[in-house]
Amino acid sequence: MQRELLFKVLVIGDLGVGKTSIIKRYVHQIFSHHYRATIGVDFALKVVQWDKDTVIRLQMWDIAGQERYGNMTRVYYREAVGALVVFDVTRASTFEAVLKWKDDLDSKVTLNHGRSVPAVLLANKSDQLGSQQPKLDHFCKENSFVGWFETSAKENTNIEEAVRCLVEHILNNEESTVMEREPGSISLSGYTSTTKDHLNCSSCVKLN
Repeated sequence: MQRELLFKVLVIGDLGVGKTSIIKRYVHQIFSHHYRATIGVDFALKVVQWDKDTVIRLQMWDIAGQERYGNMTRVYYREAVGALVVFDVTRASTFEAVLKWKDDLDSKVTLNHGRSVPAVLLANKSDQLGSQQPKLDHFCKENSFVGWFETSAKENTNIEEAVRCLVEHILNNEESTVMEREPGSISLSGYTSTTKDHLNCSSCVKLN
């Protein structure tokens, strides 16, 4: 019998960094040049056959950039088990806001054992600028991001890889809070892993 898991993943960052485009590319494999600001919150569902025994349903929550630090974000963040924090490589101010988003996330949602939810940093619109690697490797290690990726929703660059990296960290995070779907109900449960199951994500920053 297959196990079905439901994970709530937040996609956060300043207004206009491409959060909605990333979600649409990942979930629906589409990209549009027509920009419309997200109002409040929106979400999309992606069903992933993770392995032969596990189906993962990813709820991708698109949190509007203008909602930053608002009282409602605590409600939006509730029961999340991971996050993608996005900035626009062509706008320095959106990178400067990354730590404020990360601090807001860490202050409003934690896992069962009190640890922060895993967060992957996305340097989006990478088709418009050169590599950010030297700065971001150190930045992620210093600020407890589990990894980072240069992404482009337009060119479909590294989005699947970034989400997979995040899900691997969620699955391997001992006692992570997950919502496990069973016939007729959704219940909260813990997921534990052994040391030998620890992920080996070559694109992720190792924070040992």
